[in-house]
Amino acid sequence: MEPLKQVEGRAIPFGAKNVDTDVIIPAHWLKTITREGMSKGAFETLRQDPANLFDSETFKGAPILIAGDNFGCGSSREHAAWALMDLGIKAVIAPSFSDIFSGNAFKNGILTVVLPQAAIDRLMDVAQTDPVHIDLESQTVTTPFQDRFTFEIDPFRKHCLLGGLDEVGLTLARDEAISAYENEAGATMPWLNKGVVAA
Repeated sequence: MEPLKQVEGRAIPFGAKNVDTDVIIPAHWLKTITREGMSKGAFETLRQDPANLFDSETFKGAPILIAGDNFGCGSSREHAAWALMDLGIKAVIAPSFSDIFSGNAFKNGILTVVLPQAAIDRLMDVAQTDPVHIDLESQTVTTPFQDRFTFEIDPFRKHCLLGGLDEVGLTLARDEAISAYENEAGATMPWLNKGVVAA
């Protein structure tokens, strides 16, 4: 997972409420076992409209998505986070998120920023013409017009995103401690090594 400290660029002023994971990535895309190419199915139904925001020249490749309340509700499919990642989305700003979606997004390196509706409305306006800047270290969202919105984030999630640490990375970061424990346990409880072939 890549470290995420700042996200800056155009933000897609989507704003829709109660967008479920079937809208983010339809069920027929769940047959794949790879994350690559998932952007083709992202918001597939909405993108059938030639005037959709996701394929417009203005917002194509934008790293930020601004959404409405309860973004990511519905099923627990991790493919929704994969589709957003493959679309180039690194952060989603909304008044609220489904807990499962928020967890899946975090585990895949996507920052979910919760801001009040008034801030969302302002960012939707700014996004029409100008970029938005998110700074994870200071927990702020800013605009070129001196707007400054602060957001809360779980300290553990912040630590992991800043360091680019997924579950595997967190385990590998403790490699020395794990090896020391295994060596000590093997020495004091040799029966644990029974049947273990030395490398």
